[in-house]
Amino acid sequence: MSAAGDVNERSPARAAASAPSALYAWLALAAFAVVPIVRGAPLAAAQIAELCRNAEDQAHCSRMIEEVQLKRLPSVAERTGDDLNVTLFPSGVVTFRDSVAITGAKSYALWDYMDRINAVVLFTTDGDNTGFLLMQRTNGKQYRLPAEPTLSPDRQRIATADFCASGCEGELAVWSVSGDDVRKELAWKPQPAWSDASVTWKDADTLILGYTVAGEAKPRTQERKLADRGWTRPAPR
Repeated sequence: MSAAGDVNERSPARAAASAPSALYAWLALAAFAVVPIVRGAPLAAAQIAELCRNAEDQAHCSRMIEEVQLKRLPSVAERTGDDLNVTLFPSGVVTFRDSVAITGAKSYALWDYMDRINAVVLFTTDGDNTGFLLMQRTNGKQYRLPAEPTLSPDRQRIATADFCASGCEGELAVWSVSGDDVRKELAWKPQPAWSDASVTWKDADTLILGYTVAGEAKPRTQERKLADRGWTRPAPR
């Protein structure tokens, strides 16, 4: 879904499936060889927990994460006061501005940089809602995602797992990634529903899911292939 579409954001209890619960209870690769060599990676769960241990709220927590990421990725983005300036390739800048309105504060924070597809991931807040935004640096296109994206080994897809006790879609989704577009390719809602989940890639065709069934306490794991039955395919836009 593009930036012009509806924003699918989540409650403070669930900002990203792969991050520690203590935190969120609060809360086309370029074609030229001259692309700067910048390696991005999400912070480890333990590091996030340590950074946000005394955070006042989600926006404060994400700013502390951003502070670390900006030092690691100085050529990708910089902050000037309320403005987060993200560079485009080969030229240009997109500014994301924090603001305060009657409905609540809006904020943007650098969360990660996916160097293999030249895209940045931002953590966003809008009042009591949180979400993720992916922007392709080659064209500036922006896509709201319901959970933190995880890139496949072949760089052709990303996966999101949007599960929580309440306020989430309860959906595992796979998004195709091309040089100029990102779109939802597959979706799956398990039954019985899950109260929490994380997703990683085993290989380009297989997902590894860590999840908790609603009403249970013991986590489980399973693998799900892109060729398995049960997936739905969203209608073409």
